[in-house]
Amino acid sequence: MGDWRSDWHEMGVAYLNVAAQAPMPRVAIAAAERALAAKKTPHIVPESSYFELSHRVRASLASLVGGQPEEIALTTGASAGPATLAMTLPWRAGDEVLTTTGEFPLQYTVWGPMAEREGVTLRAVAPSGRFVAAGDLIAALGPRTRLVSVSLVRFEDGSLLDAPLLAKACHDRGVWLCLDVSQCCGAMPIDVGVLGADFLTCAGYKWLLSPFGTGFFWMKREHLHAVRPGPFYWMAAEGARDFVSMEFSDPKPARNASRWDTPEWNSAFNLNLAAMEAAVAFVQRAGAATVQTHNQALVDRMFAGLAGSEVELASPVDPSRRGPFGCFRAKTPEKTRALFERLMQQGVIVSLREGNIRVSPYLYNSEDDIDRLLAVVTADAGQGAGLTSNR
Repeated sequence: MGDWRSDWHEMGVAYLNVAAQAPMPRVAIAAAERALAAKKTPHIVPESSYFELSHRVRASLASLVGGQPEEIALTTGASAGPATLAMTLPWRAGDEVLTTTGEFPLQYTVWGPMAEREGVTLRAVAPSGRFVAAGDLIAALGPRTRLVSVSLVRFEDGSLLDAPLLAKACHDRGVWLCLDVSQCCGAMPIDVGVLGADFLTCAGYKWLLSPFGTGFFWMKREHLHAVRPGPFYWMAAEGARDFVSMEFSDPKPARNASRWDTPEWNSAFNLNLAAMEAAVAFVQRAGAATVQTHNQALVDRMFAGLAGSEVELASPVDPSRRGPFGCFRAKTPEKTRALFERLMQQGVIVSLREGNIRVSPYLYNSEDDIDRLLAVVTADAGQGAGLTSNR
């Protein structure tokens, strides 16, 4: 493993919590500071910058997922993509959206209200086994199903969905597939051609190392002109590049996904977007495969160290079936919380999600950080915390 720690500011803790909030690398902090400084003298920033920055970020994100720049909308987070679909897809009363039980809340806050708005039903599918599998959703596909909207990597247990298998079954039945890739994009290789999804949505503040309030939405090119018209960002109108002679008496949206950009998102004065450009460039230089290999080794080390201890693994042991992090839990929710609080007190920063302790490292983490976590777990058990084995 290489030593990447110098690319971040010192945190003074074992920070194993990228799945919640990534610390931005130095280059992204510096980019945000330059964008802030530009506000001191805005007259020296050319008007072309209103479009150049967003085009560069769009191209970087497209390259990261194997798509095209015109298929990328720049958003404030993962909810924006499904919300766009809710507004623009040609729904019919009686249509069904499938998700799974225990999904990230955006699936319910976006699709739940569609029952009243469009007569669309949301159905949450329960897993047949310990982890959600593509087969669970395939078995639930019915004649009314129009869209499956799920996470590629689950936020609470790190399990990885077999997206190509699910996508084929969906397309064989004329069903769209939307994948939330927030918990893996940037931390493992993603290719939209391999995944087979119709849409991707992603938050930027996790594995893309970007500020909170960033993200993207990818729509397969063939769907761009099949969606219903709706409100769009004025700078995404045809002809908006010419600030000197704008004529918007009858504006037409750009023929690409930029129509769904978050308003006021294009300018070089945008601190979030400037930092995102530098962060995504860093992710590309490091390589998603590098992050995946690094994290697999650390999570495998953690799982091996927990073997024989009095905790239960809450993620798939097989690295090919999980995302870039791993989870475990104690015998009861109360004891899991107590262990979580003990880790936090000892400067081992992790998350507690749905009764699981989630450990999400990154390139700046080392085996020492994992050993520090293991030492706390071992000490906690030795102090009679009441943990138990369930392997």
